[in-house]
Amino acid sequence: MVESINTSRISGLASGMDTETMVRDLMKAERAPLDKMQQEKTWMTWQRDAYRDMNKLFFDLDNQMLDMKLQKTYSPKTSSSTNSGAVTATASASAQNGTYDINVTQLASRAANYSQTGISADPANKINLNGKLIDQKFASGNITAGTQSFNFSTFDKTGSETVHTVEFTDQNTMNEVFQKIKDASGGKVRAFYDGEQDKVILERTESGDFNQSGLYYGAEIGFTSTSASFLTDTLQIAAEKQVEQPDGTFVTTRAETGGTNAKFTYNNGYQVETTNNSYTLDGITYNFTNVTNGNATISVNNDVEASMKSITEFVDQYNTLIETVNGSLREERYRTYKPLTDAQKEEMSDKEVELWEQRAKSGVLRSDSILSGGLNNMRQDWYSSVENGGQFSHLSEIGIETSSNYRDGGKLIINEDKLRQALQNNPEDVRKLFSNDVEGNGRGIINRLEDSIEKTMKNIEGRAGKSTQTLEQYTMGKRMKFLDTRINAFQDKLVQIEDRYWRQFTAMEKAIQRANQQSAYLMNQFGGM
Repeated sequence: MVESINTSRISGLASGMDTETMVRDLMKAERAPLDKMQQEKTWMTWQRDAYRDMNKLFFDLDNQMLDMKLQKTYSPKTSSSTNSGAVTATASASAQNGTYDINVTQLASRAANYSQTGISADPANKINLNGKLIDQKFASGNITAGTQSFNFSTFDKTGSETVHTVEFTDQNTMNEVFQKIKDASGGKVRAFYDGEQDKVILERTESGDFNQSGLYYGAEIGFTSTSASFLTDTLQIAAEKQVEQPDGTFVTTRAETGGTNAKFTYNNGYQVETTNNSYTLDGITYNFTNVTNGNATISVNNDVEASMKSITEFVDQYNTLIETVNGSLREERYRTYKPLTDAQKEEMSDKEVELWEQRAKSGVLRSDSILSGGLNNMRQDWYSSVENGGQFSHLSEIGIETSSNYRDGGKLIINEDKLRQALQNNPEDVRKLFSNDVEGNGRGIINRLEDSIEKTMKNIEGRAGKSTQTLEQYTMGKRMKFLDTRINAFQDKLVQIEDRYWRQFTAMEKAIQRANQQSAYLMNQFGGM
């Protein structure tokens, strides 16, 4: 008797049929709706990503519009100096063209004080900045154990004094004390060590003469041997010094150097004193690097080429967007090239898959209403007149027109000579044409364009979303989520269908097996007679 087969899936052992292949072929037909849904989801994913790529182009153009709304884009200034080694200037868009005379008689300097002698007891074995103070050998003797402090003063632009206290212990390092000086002064004073000379430099971080009183003999970093013995004794930084006069007497003055204001005369009459080596007058910032021997003449003029460059770059980026979007709207759609399933990809080479998907992805945004509507709105923005009371009301008046070739899809063409002349003669009216920030007919072209672009971007985001959004937050995402639900449900159904086929074939195999067993039994019986 044939031994029975105990398995839930019998693969044609009794019938001799290839049930594996038969079930696989049957499931191919059953899987067709699933393949269609997965292809639809793939297509939607491609379309969503293409939308987002378009939105990136709109976003980049929108960012560049920020510069196109600034006055400096249309009337930047260029400046030159007859003595650039002493005075240079930077002119803002509001500066008036012309020449200006500057005579610098004194530069601003930062106050500084330093050790009068080396601070180490042994010049051959200098202090360790990162070692504990108690372990260092100073020329003035060992540091006092425990906690100690010292005070020093600074002055602000009003001449008001602020006292700063530094507290430290013998366990601190010299670098830590330097940091405490900086922290206590709010960054107004810093200290550092010159290992070559074995001296400490103490200096203000701001230039200028703030202490115009008699306190500390006018020092910008004020201290005394009583209030700051660590500075005067340990670091050998003197608070004052004796200066011999022509008559042989001595006068006490500050040991500190520097702390002066810059002094200059503007246009042969207006005298200015400032704490910095720069000063701004009527939109022009003058920078001083040396005193002058007489006047340095600064010339300020319109920088037309810089304006040309800014406008040309913006138009080029706009034309690139127009070309890219129009290309997507006109791209051929090959409807017979559906997205490949995983099974189809397995039957093709990588090159074949690549070529197929190039055709399959083609035309994902063909004739899209959002993009075509956005382009139409932008073209209208460029063509519309701007009633702002200025000399120019239309782009063509400053040399910017749309291409006469219909295949360019509304690209802009610049007549450089005409635009350059408009910027040279009337930059303010060019600015008003582009970026007059009002509502109504006087609204500038850039402002109108920005409104249209942001509306288009909002519409795209409503349909295709952003990478940071969930599927529920945009239209295509909701459809994709619905497809995912249908796909998952259908995959569960396919499992049940396949199980049903196998149950049916298994039942058939078992029936044939029983018939074969009965036949064999009868043959055995007849053979024994």
